[in-house]
Amino acid sequence: MRILGIDPGIATVGFGIVDSEKNKLSLVNYGVITTPAKTSLSSRLDRIYDDMTELCKAFSPDAIACEELFFNTNQKTVLSVGQARGVIVLGLAQKGLALHEYTPLQVKQTVAGYGRAEKKQVMEMVRRLLGMDDLPRPDDAADALAVAICHVQELHTAGLLSRQGGL
Repeated sequence: MRILGIDPGIATVGFGIVDSEKNKLSLVNYGVITTPAKTSLSSRLDRIYDDMTELCKAFSPDAIACEELFFNTNQKTVLSVGQARGVIVLGLAQKGLALHEYTPLQVKQTVAGYGRAEKKQVMEMVRRLLGMDDLPRPDDAADALAVAICHVQELHTAGLLSRQGGL
């Protein structure tokens, strides 16, 4: 089973793609979609939509996992990131792909074993779980890989992957 993990944003959208087969996770690809700060919001949203659509075409994920938005401050940022997330969700829905959502707490708990884990701890566990030589960078891509791993573990816990021949 192939999972596309997404860490939504307006300036940077992290993505991470992992395969799960027979109790083994393997890294497929990861990176970020970036949009220039000086561009209009509509242009940035268009780029995110186009790039996300291309990712889905190129890697044909079986499932999509996305981190839920969490903000304590800056309402302007919340609105623009929410719009970016909406564009992502629309693009996935048009491709017939279901979206599975996880809070940052759930992702950290699943990947690092502690819901309040520091970013560096999560990145180290992602590195170990995927057998990477170096920590995944940038942070947004590492977060997206953690979201994908979280979804695989949730499916495994629910017994869904074993019935589908995955994990």
